[in-house]
Amino acid sequence: MAEHNNLGKLGEQLAKDFLVTKGYQILEQNWVCGHKEIDIIAKDGDELVIVEVRARRVQCLVDPEETVDKYKQHFLIWAAEAYIERNNLDIDVRFDIVAIVIDKSNEHRIEHIENAFYPMLSR
Repeated sequence: MAEHNNLGKLGEQLAKDFLVTKGYQILEQNWVCGHKEIDIIAKDGDELVIVEVRARRVQCLVDPEETVDKYKQHFLIWAAEAYIERNNLDIDVRFDIVAIVIDKSNEHRIEHIENAFYPMLSR
């Protein structure tokens, strides 16, 4: 398996464990709709939380959370709408990013950014 795939799987597991320790209920992991994927779907109290996990090695020039651009946000919003519709949910939703920096010995630093972005209202 390619190094970036291993890093991604490790990052998602670290993020999931981190969220569980914070009291989140994990509903889905790697939920796919068409070509879109949501890394983690969880509940935090009465909110549905759509979580994008970004893991990087220490030597990267850009912080992991900075890689969630408007294009990625658009697809996360679209996938979240599909999940809500498929499950007939009426719930508040927020979009979080869990950014993880991992060194060569797999020591890591996790930053959880709640309400990392907001869906734009369509006109």
